[in-house]
Amino acid sequence: MILLTIESTCDETGAAVLEGPAPPVSGVPRVLSSVVASQLDLHERFSGVVPEIASRAHVRQILPTIDEALHRAGVSLGQVGAIAVSTRPGLVGSLVVGLTAAKGLALALGVPLIAVDHLEAHLYACQLAHPSANSYPCVGLVVSGGHTSLFACKGPIEAELLGGTIDDAAGEAFDKVANLLGLGFPGGPAVERAAASGNRKAFAFPRSLIHDDRLAFSFSGLKTAVLYAVRGQDARLGANLDEPGVVADLAASFQEAVVDVLVAKTRQALRMTGLKKLGIGGGVAANGRFRERVEEMAKELDIELFIPPLSLCTDNAAMAGIAFAKLEAGQVASLDIDVKAGLVRPGR
Repeated sequence: MILLTIESTCDETGAAVLEGPAPPVSGVPRVLSSVVASQLDLHERFSGVVPEIASRAHVRQILPTIDEALHRAGVSLGQVGAIAVSTRPGLVGSLVVGLTAAKGLALALGVPLIAVDHLEAHLYACQLAHPSANSYPCVGLVVSGGHTSLFACKGPIEAELLGGTIDDAAGEAFDKVANLLGLGFPGGPAVERAAASGNRKAFAFPRSLIHDDRLAFSFSGLKTAVLYAVRGQDARLGANLDEPGVVADLAASFQEAVVDVLVAKTRQALRMTGLKKLGIGGGVAANGRFRERVEEMAKELDIELFIPPLSLCTDNAAMAGIAFAKLEAGQVASLDIDVKAGLVRPGR
């Protein structure tokens, strides 16, 4: 079966073509093409994603992106056996553009429409990247610009939300701190580049909730601590950005604080669930320091670690190949389905 997938949850317009076994036979699909149209230049001046701009850009890019994905795969629309689209969570306007395109194509072609949960798909990217292994059951960590959430995953579409951030997502904190330090947008890669030459212990930034029994994250206080350091409002954290190396030290200390919390809470989730596999998805999973630390933890705990390559960490349509599992389970959407912008517990 040929599957066409569409991604438009935030500011990346994605389309992919995958080939997999027709249900009820199961298996990991093969990615024939994956195209992502970036909006980076549109949002850079605002140091963050502007929802209205994002949705309008999706309108312009969605059909050319789908056409390019089909072209690269060497597949015609007539060969497509199903359409999959991410319908939750995300920006309302952006989600509507992708869903509208998917509905139109499914209706015109007379093929099934499959609604995909964006967070489940991020974790399924681990399976796509390791087709010869079984990445489930696992603890799943989705860490991105909009989400920092832990799941207990029995399978691709059987996930229980264990906990998540109570304020900022980790990626959002990276973006805001990058802006404070004048490093540009997107913040994750910018902070990581600056941190490479910095001292991780230069500033004693807080690790909120790191010893809390709850599987919860909080990065708002950390972001505020960096702000106070930059403005000199806290004598213990005072910094002069004009001094050589200070920006690098701030970036390194901030990054280390985020990584400390992510690793500690993931370790806590593994201990609580007793699961021996860990899957990680989302844009922050591309961070080199985080990958280094989580690999160390996996070796220490003797667990299997699954992290996608960088191209599958950030938003893309290929990870919506999870739709094959939904087809196998008979989970086909009706054409009157709507989007759900907020975080919804997977499977509900």
